[in-house]
Amino acid sequence: MGNATTIATAPARTAPPQRRSSRGQLNDATIQKLFVLPTLVLLILWNVFPLFYSLYLSFTKYSHSGKIPPIWVGGANYAALLSNETVWHSFAVTGRYTLLTVLFQALVGFGLALLLRAKFKASGLLTTLILIPMMLSPVVVGLFWKLIFNPLYGIFNYLIGFWNPSTAPVWLKDYALISVVIVDVWMWSPFVMLLCLSGLKAIPEYIYEAAEIDRASPWRQFWKITLPQVAPLLMLAVLFRTIEAIKAFDLVMGLTGGGPGNATETVSVGLYRMVFQGQARTGMASALAYIVLIIIIGISNVYIWYLNKIKEG
Repeated sequence: MGNATTIATAPARTAPPQRRSSRGQLNDATIQKLFVLPTLVLLILWNVFPLFYSLYLSFTKYSHSGKIPPIWVGGANYAALLSNETVWHSFAVTGRYTLLTVLFQALVGFGLALLLRAKFKASGLLTTLILIPMMLSPVVVGLFWKLIFNPLYGIFNYLIGFWNPSTAPVWLKDYALISVVIVDVWMWSPFVMLLCLSGLKAIPEYIYEAAEIDRASPWRQFWKITLPQVAPLLMLAVLFRTIEAIKAFDLVMGLTGGGPGNATETVSVGLYRMVFQGQARTGMASALAYIVLIIIIGISNVYIWYLNKIKEG
């Protein structure tokens, strides 16, 4: 046989695996950052920056209506505010308003929660109707309650037995602060009721059954079972309502405008007048806002400390 000629065949070239180009593709972490970034930017622009800028303005003499830049005056604004009788009057009005509204909201809201805890026909519908006031705008509530309090054609005096308009009390003049308290309690007691009702429904029934076996009276069951179980949520509702009452503005402006005179001028109403109603004392108003902030932080810490004590038992 002749020499066999072998034909060497070159091995077939295999195409390299195609790599996915990472260009134009985003991983999960990048997508999350892209979604969070706009929120952070808005938070800084609308909250953090004004917070620190107003802190700077509180140490300056400045008016937003003029073209003069802020002039550094140190703590002069704070000293002037703390020695101003009008400001102290506003704090006194705010303190009375906060104490009355929070107290009655806690009592009314907790009482409604106890009543609605029992299952009966149309209990869901009744709960929904009770929650309607807190869904309304405070300014609108103030305006239509102003009509209700009107001594000539309002229905409030008729409901409490004053049929003669000439002898009926003028609530927004003679009892202005009490009138605002009544409206605030009517509007925000459902909020307290809602939190307390959720706490009541979370209490296991077997606890009450065991108490009945031990022949505990309903009054003892209330003090030993119901109130301790609901106390954390009740305190949380009181904390929220205290903060909102200290900052009360829209309801007061819609109902009385701070009047008559300065009878219902809360701190927020005084702050509004200081900035916008012809005074334009922006630096002074910033200092007052920070005084209110410090008070709210202090009160909140007291509530939180007491709330932790309740949780610890």
